[in-house]
Parts: sequence; structure tokens; C-alpha cells
Amino acid sequence: MTQLPILNQSASPATSCKSSGEAKGSYSFISLGCPKNTVDSERMLGLLQIDGYSLVPEPVGADFVVVNTCGFIEAARNESFAAIHEMLELKRQGKIRGVIVSGCLAERQKEQLLIDCPEIDQVVGVFGRDEITKVADRLVGNLDEQREIFRPAPVRALEDRHRLRITPKHFAYLKISEGCDRLCTFCAIPKMRGKHATKPMEEVIREAEELAADGVRELIVVAQDTTYYGMDLYGEPRLAQLLKQLNDVKGFDWIRLMYFYPMYIDEYLMKTIADADKIVPYVDMPLQHINDNMLRRMARRVTRSSTEESIGMMRDLVPDLAIRTTFITGFPGETDEQFDELAEFVAEQKFERVGVFTYSREEDTPAVKLPDAIPEEVAAERRDRLMEVQQDVVFDRNDSLVGTKMDVIIDQQVPGQATAWIGRTKHDAPDVDCVVFVSGEGLAAGQIVTTEIVATHEYDLIGAAVDTPR
Repeated sequence: MTQLPILNQSASPATSCKSSGEAKGSYSFISLGCPKNTVDSERMLGLLQIDGYSLVPEPVGADFVVVNTCGFIEAARNESFAAIHEMLELKRQGKIRGVIVSGCLAERQKEQLLIDCPEIDQVVGVFGRDEITKVADRLVGNLDEQREIFRPAPVRALEDRHRLRITPKHFAYLKISEGCDRLCTFCAIPKMRGKHATKPMEEVIREAEELAADGVRELIVVAQDTTYYGMDLYGEPRLAQLLKQLNDVKGFDWIRLMYFYPMYIDEYLMKTIADADKIVPYVDMPLQHINDNMLRRMARRVTRSSTEESIGMMRDLVPDLAIRTTFITGFPGETDEQFDELAEFVAEQKFERVGVFTYSREEDTPAVKLPDAIPEEVAAERRDRLMEVQQDVVFDRNDSLVGTKMDVIIDQQVPGQATAWIGRTKHDAPDVDCVVFVSGEGLAAGQIVTTEIVATHEYDLIGAAVDTPR
């Protein structure tokens, strides 16, 4: 499925993004993939706006369409190719002039993408994104002598200021580093995104202040490996120091932390989170598995024992902490006993949020050389069984919340219902976690309102606003 139109009506440009004069051309934009890719999309949108291009919500009639792709696993690549082919069909029909493909799929496929899809006009790799206006100029000017831009991964993270945001006005993603030094055997991200590159602390704070000035209430900190922040630039992890400065930025109500690799999580970091008045008690920490042999085969560089120690310490130091994690089933060599160990671990730990994925065989990763491949149907059956275990955990937790009061940030109105809204608690990130259906008068997107939980609906909650929204 493609994501059209991209421009959310509540989105707004960063305050310093301004265009003047007659538009150089019109374009539409499709953004696929993770929040890190969303930030890249917003940066390209901001640069195109500054340069005088006009964004339109629908592709038909536009001079060109930019498809910012994901190339992480096969399912994501299929989604990206579907969007590309849909736009190329519009080009064949004469409804758009050109198609630009950017992002992780472009970086992973490189020149092969033009061989497979010769009707693509321009291909832009991950680190060529800041040259998007040059690419657009070439397309609009009918200059086709160069059809691709690929740049080496930078030593320092790219600047992400002056973005045209496509998230709702009240929340935004802040990318604090680029790339990843972890060489997990199942993952191709280092090949697409390069080595870890820390964004200097002062630059992160400038971006945060720009987002706060643009009305952001919930700041979501993202990276490929958040806890590794600062290691390459300062010689030691400095996420805790960065969080203290972010907590002091005026304007934010909530700060949410994503993509904690289960290393470099220490008491100082968790006490920093606990002591900060804006950082919500939520940590996204992908674990992937818990059996020691599986962890070694995945090259995760942690053990079950160290993981359990970290989880215990985190919960001891941060009251009401919600941990979101993800697991992979069907990794090469996973035995029934090893899967059973994982299922028992999930039942014991009672994680607040869990996502489960079947192993995706990626040709340019070390895991493809591992023996004892697991049939896809077995991996899928294990995924379903693990989600059944987690379902019991979530349903029990939701039942315990009935009758309690929780702060909820309102994301949007329920279509066609004047007094029904969709929001999230501090324990829920946008798009990936649960929601709360809130009834109440005088509510609006971006408000935070105290809500009494009155019922549950499968994974979600139902509540009524009981206080004046703020």
C-alpha cells in the first residue's frame, strides 16, 4: 500500500522554511518506512519548499513525484516497488511528468534500480537527499545526462533543520544520529545507512528548539541505535547528558525515547529518565530473541542474563515504565525448545508492548549463510503463537486499567463523530502502539486531557475526558 496523500492537513513547515515568488514546479511526495525515513522526507520537503517548488496533495497533474522508499526487508521493498510502479503507470498515462526515487531501497539497489525500472527519471541515495533540489531542477529542465546521485556515508550526521513536517503539528521525530555500528547478522541497515554518526549535541538542541517553536508538544527521539549516541564523537555514550538538555527545552510536554539497543543502558541513564519531568516512562528496546544461542547467531552481543538484569534495573529505577520490544521468529537454527524459551520469557516479563516479525532472508546479510533454515510456515506459526502469549498480557493489563485516570494526548477526531477522538497515553508511541478512544466536548488534536478509562476494546482502551484539556 502506498501512502497518499502525504501532506497531513495539520502539518506545518518549520518556522524558518519559507518560499517566495512563483513556483518552479509542482510535486507530490510518498514517504514509506520508519520514523528515521520520515525525518529524511521532511528534510527533502523543506529544501524543495525553500527552493520554490510547490507541494500538492495528489500526484495527478504534478510535474513530478518523489517516492522516499524503505529497503529494510522484503515486505518493505515490495511496498516500495508497488508505490514506484503506481507512479510510473501515471507517468505512462501522461498524468505526471517524472518520478524520483530516493531512500533506502535506492541506496540498497543503486544502479540496478534503473536497470529494473528504466522509466524512473532520477535515483537519489540516502546520503544524496540534500541534493534533491538539483535533482528536481534536472528533471523539470529535461536534463537527463545524470540520473543518479549516491554519496558516501558522512562522518557526522546530516543536519535535519528546516523541515516541512508531515506528522501532525503536535508531535515530531528528532533524529540524533545516523547509521549503526551493530553488525547483527539479519540486518542490512549498516549497508544502507553506514556506520554510526553522532549528531553534535548543540545541533540536536537547535533542531529541538525549532520544533518546539513550531508547536510540537511530544518530541520523539529516534536513531538506529539511540543508546550509542556520542560514542564516535565524544568517546563515550552521552545520551543521558543530551536528555538533560532536551528536558530543559521550553515547549515540550512529553519526550519519548525509541530504539534503545540493549547495551549501554546503565543506572545513570535510567535515573536521568526517571528524574526528568518531560521524559515519559516509555522505552522502545528491540530484543529480537532471548535464547543465548540465538543471540549469538544474531550477533547481538548480549545474553539472557544481561538482558534480564537490564530490564530489572530499568523497572526498579523508572516508576510505571512501559517497555516496548520486538522479536524475530524463524531465525535460522531456531529449535522448538528455543522458541518455547522465548514464549515463556515473554509471558514472564509481561512487556507492555510487543511486536513480532518472521525472519526475512536478506541476500546481503551474514545470516543467509547460516544453516538450518526454518520453513516460512513454521516461522509464521511461531509468530502467531507468540502474539497470542502477548495478547493475554495486554488484555489483562487493559482490564486492570478500567476505572483509572490517565493523561491522553489527542491525535485526531474519529471521522464523522463530533465528540469522539483518538489519542494515546504516555505508554504509546504513534502508529506502532495502542490507542485510546476518548469521548468529550471541546477537544482538539494536540491537547492533553485527563481521561477516565471506562472499557477496553481488544488492544485499545475506551475513556471519557474528565478534566479541562490543556
